[in-house]
Amino acid sequence: MNASTGPLTKARPLLVIEDEPGVIALLRAALERRGYSVEQALSGSEGLRMLEAGEYAGVISDIRTPGGVSGADVQAWILRHRPALERKLVFITGDVANTETLALLRHTGAPCIEKPFRVRQLLKVVEQTFGAP
Repeated sequence: MNASTGPLTKARPLLVIEDEPGVIALLRAALERRGYSVEQALSGSEGLRMLEAGEYAGVISDIRTPGGVSGADVQAWILRHRPALERKLVFITGDVANTETLALLRHTGAPCIEKPFRVRQLLKVVEQTFGAP
């Protein structure tokens, strides 16, 4: 990079897969204010379509999303098709007491942010997982 041309590559965005408008708004505002670029999917199936078509620095996914594709399905797809993102996945959920959720988190080792969460907590996990923007 030099001063006349600027960065040689544009930073890849984070993909946020979440169906709750209030949670999406909070995630987007906090992440963009910190300097991350964000793209959003309202369902797991939309998230998979976006992953197939684009390049992302990481994925933040709700574990339970509408449309028949869960966070576990997204994680399995990433393992098969984008293994470089395996350690660039953060789950969010309001259901950490569920045995399926606990099994998924133990199996994947992916960090999980429990809803409701504080912005400071979100940014700490995001920076530990994806690095600084």
